[in-house]
Amino acid sequence: MRYCPKCGHQVSMEIPEGDNRQRAVCPQCHHIDYDNPRLITGTIPLFDGKILLCKRNIEPRIGYWTLPAGFMENQETTSEGALRETVEECGSNAICKQAFSMISIPKINQIHLFYIAELPQADFHATEESSEVALFALDDIPWEDLAFSSVEMTLRLFIEDHSKGSYGFHEDTIRINCIPK
Repeated sequence: MRYCPKCGHQVSMEIPEGDNRQRAVCPQCHHIDYDNPRLITGTIPLFDGKILLCKRNIEPRIGYWTLPAGFMENQETTSEGALRETVEECGSNAICKQAFSMISIPKINQIHLFYIAELPQADFHATEESSEVALFALDDIPWEDLAFSSVEMTLRLFIEDHSKGSYGFHEDTIRINCIPK
């Protein structure tokens, strides 16, 4: 940020009084810009024992497989954001069952939150955001063609929990080589 969003004056990078990190501070109107992490919400859509994956039709990582997910919008809950992204990326109305994984990625200032979701029917299709959408058996996940490390981590945790017969909530951090893989 170079200019204040409130008054348009050029900002300076400094540590405001009572803070512990540099922020964009306006010397004119004293506005402090807090650049905080972005929340990405998504689902692990399940139908008939298989996971639905979307082949990205947008950057970053166009042509690679991912779970349906994207940036959460204002005025929506995390589960609403995850379900909206599922519709946007595969055209399917899913039902959230439970929060499953939360992965912090400090290097890119993001937090990825995935929900286990049920697809009530096999009603999905390619969209502007996904060139292809398909169901994968747990043994057939295209590991080498996954778009993001957070998706790979979430899928591995899901398969591990699936083999145990119960699903927990997992919190983890990706610190290096985070995105893209």
